[in-house]
Amino acid sequence: MSDLIFSGVIIILIIVFLAFFFSFVPIGLWISATASGVKVGIFQLVAMRIRKVAPARIINPMIKATKAGLSISLNKLEAHYLAGGNVDRVINALIAAQRAGIPLDFERACAIDLAGRDVLNAVQMSVNPKVIETPVIAAIAKDGIELRAKARVTVRANIDRLVGGSGEETIIARIGEGIVTTVGSSLSHKDVLENPDLISRTVLNKGLDAGTAFEILSIDIADVDVGRNVGAQLQIDQAEADKRIAQAKAEERRAMAVAQEQENKAEVQGMRARVIEAEAEVPKAIAAAFRDGKLGVMDYYNMQNVISDTKMRDSIAGEAQPQK
Repeated sequence: MSDLIFSGVIIILIIVFLAFFFSFVPIGLWISATASGVKVGIFQLVAMRIRKVAPARIINPMIKATKAGLSISLNKLEAHYLAGGNVDRVINALIAAQRAGIPLDFERACAIDLAGRDVLNAVQMSVNPKVIETPVIAAIAKDGIELRAKARVTVRANIDRLVGGSGEETIIARIGEGIVTTVGSSLSHKDVLENPDLISRTVLNKGLDAGTAFEILSIDIADVDVGRNVGAQLQIDQAEADKRIAQAKAEERRAMAVAQEQENKAEVQGMRARVIEAEAEVPKAIAAAFRDGKLGVMDYYNMQNVISDTKMRDSIAGEAQPQK
């Protein structure tokens, strides 16, 4: 009975060992690699496990590379994987570049992949150019008319400038700047409407793809619309501003005139007050003259007659003046 139990334990231990062995040692992957002509030892696969490298992530791309006729060492693939790269995407990009006749070596493909760009998409864009559509760009011609243009830019990926080159946003910004410059230098908006290709030729000759990861193949103006009459609006705004300035100056002059009139009235009132004050002194002077004997009764009557005659003349002169 004990021998039977011991045999059962041995069998269980062997099964556990075999299960652990086949889970740790990728025998199936080694057989696939050997059958595909990839020279890799079983201990190399075990070493990948120890280095925390998924063997399938290395061996499967290696099989594709070998079948495609690419000569790449296993160590380079493993180093790129440990650096955080996508080995399968790099191999696919190299195969696509080889089929399309695009010069691309493994080191450059790894650099592009580690830079965060999709190297396979870049190769595909080199074969099949991409069309970038710009947003509506507003520009104003010299005659003050606003034009709203939209452009389609056909670009091809430049493999040599993928690392360090700017992206699509730079292309769109430069195209917008070129459209604004071209329209702004036109004497009339009608010239642009009659020859939209003037924008395309001018912008294309500026070499806007310098320093970018793309090569501009063509620039096509998809749509041009007439916008606002900005020149007329500016003239209206200027006229309104001049009107307000003139009104402010007129109001200032009116206020100064009112102040001057008030000042003149104050001066006249002051003069009248001084005249009244002087007239009040006349009776006192006459009384003093009577007391001092310098004025007689007949002199006083003669003075009164003169005053009455003066008042009568003033009254007649007032009546003779025409009615306003």
